[in-house]
Amino acid sequence: MTLAIKHSLSLLTFFLAVSWTSAHADLPDFRDLVKETSPAVVNISTVQHAQQKSALSGQYGMPDDMPEIFRHFFGRQFPQGPVPRRDSNSLGSGFIVSEDGYILTNNHVVQGADEIIVRLNDRRELEAVLIGADPSSDLAVLKVDADDLPTVELGDSDKLDVGEWVVAIGSPFGFDYSVTAGIVSAKGRSLPNENYVPFIQTDVAINPGNSGGPLFNLEGQVVGINSQIYTRSGGFMGVSFAIPINVAMDVAEQLKSKGKVSRGWLGVVIQEVNKDLAESFGLDRAAGALVVQVVDGSPAESSGLVSGDIIVKVNGKDVQLSSDLPHLIGRLRAGDTAKLSVVRAGKRKTIDVEIGALPESDDIQLSSNTPPAERKSNRLGLVVSDIPAGKSNEQGVVVTDVNRGPASMSGVVRGDVITMINGQRISSVADFERVVNDLPGNRSVPMRIVRRGQASFIPLRVN
Repeated sequence: MTLAIKHSLSLLTFFLAVSWTSAHADLPDFRDLVKETSPAVVNISTVQHAQQKSALSGQYGMPDDMPEIFRHFFGRQFPQGPVPRRDSNSLGSGFIVSEDGYILTNNHVVQGADEIIVRLNDRRELEAVLIGADPSSDLAVLKVDADDLPTVELGDSDKLDVGEWVVAIGSPFGFDYSVTAGIVSAKGRSLPNENYVPFIQTDVAINPGNSGGPLFNLEGQVVGINSQIYTRSGGFMGVSFAIPINVAMDVAEQLKSKGKVSRGWLGVVIQEVNKDLAESFGLDRAAGALVVQVVDGSPAESSGLVSGDIIVKVNGKDVQLSSDLPHLIGRLRAGDTAKLSVVRAGKRKTIDVEIGALPESDDIQLSSNTPPAERKSNRLGLVVSDIPAGKSNEQGVVVTDVNRGPASMSGVVRGDVITMINGQRISSVADFERVVNDLPGNRSVPMRIVRRGQASFIPLRVN
C-alpha cells in the first residue's frame, strides 16, 4: 500500500470519527437523570379478592346453605367444602411526591382494589391506603406509612415544548424500573370521554404496567403522569398520552383536602368551527368553540351567552379548538369570574361569567318529534311544519321532508328541528319562510339544528 493511500485512509478515518462525534454531540445522556429520579419511582400491585363460594354454588348454582339431605342427591363425586379463593391482580407504577408517603398514580391502576402494595426502589414493600381518586382525570392519591422517603421534583407542564426530550420510568409488563425516552409529539390533546384533561402526547414507549409512572424532562422534573396508549395490538405503537403534572397536582391537592374534585362549569354545548362554518359566520379562519346550546339556569345563560356565539378566548387564553374550552373552564373554581372573548354576528365582545360548579349529571333533554308534513317546499328544498305544543323544549320548525337542494347537500334529514338560520331565530313556519326568502346567495350561512336531542350548527350555501 502506497504512502498516499495510507494517508487518504487516515484522513477518511479522522473525518468519520469527527462526523460521528458531531452527530451525537447533541443527543442527551439520561444516566444521571435516571440515577437521581429512580428512588422516588414505585411499583404498585393490587389485589382484588374474589367472593368465596362452595363448589356446588360455584359450579351448579346451588346456595351455600342447602340442607345436607338435598346435597345427597348430587352424589359424592362432587367436591365438598369451599372452593379456594382466587385473587385478581393488577400492576402499575407511581411516584412519591412527599417525604411522608404521598404517592400519585392512575385511578385505573387501583380501582376496585382490596389491597394496594407499593414496592420501593430499595425493595421494601408497604401497604398503601387510598386517599382519594378522580375517575374524570384518571388520578389517584395513595399514602404509605413511612418517613424520609425520596421524592421527585415537580416541573411546570405549561412550559413544556413540542419536540422536547422526555423520559419515562415504570414497570411495563412487570419489568421494574424500565427506562424509555422520546419527545413530546403534541400538547393539549383531547381523548374520547376525557373532556377535562389536555393530554401530553409523546412517542415514549409506554406499555401495560407503565400506567401511573412519571414522565420527566431533561432537568429530572416530573412534567406528566403516563396514562394511556393508542394501540391496535395491545402494545406500544408510537402514540402515548400523559396527564400534565399541573393538572394532576391540582386534582391531588383537592383529593387530599376535600376527598373529591370540583370543576368549573359554564353550561354550554359546543362544537368545532370548521372552514365552512367559519366562512358562514364571517370569521377569517377556523378557530374557537361554537355555542350550539345554552343550558337553562346555567352561568352561561345568566351572563347572556346565546346560541351562535363563538368563544375564542378565556381569560386571555386562546380557544383554538372546541376541546380547549372544557380544559380552560374545568380548571376554574365555582365563584371565579372568567372573561370570555366571543364573536357574535361578526363582532367581538367581552362577557364576564361567574363560573359555577360542574353538576354530577346532565339532564338536558331535547325532543325532535316529527308531526305531519305541510307539503310546501322552498328554495332550500325543505318541507317544514310547526312543532306541536309540548313536544319539544326547543322553538323552531321540524323538517318533514327533504328534496334536492342546498339543505340536502348540507346533510339535513327528516326529523331535524331548525331553530336558527343566519343568526335569526326560527319559532314558526312563517319565520322560517321569511328568513329563507331573505338569505343571500352564493355564500355560506350558519343554520342551527337539533337532531335526536343534540344541537349543532351546519353551513348552508344557497345558490
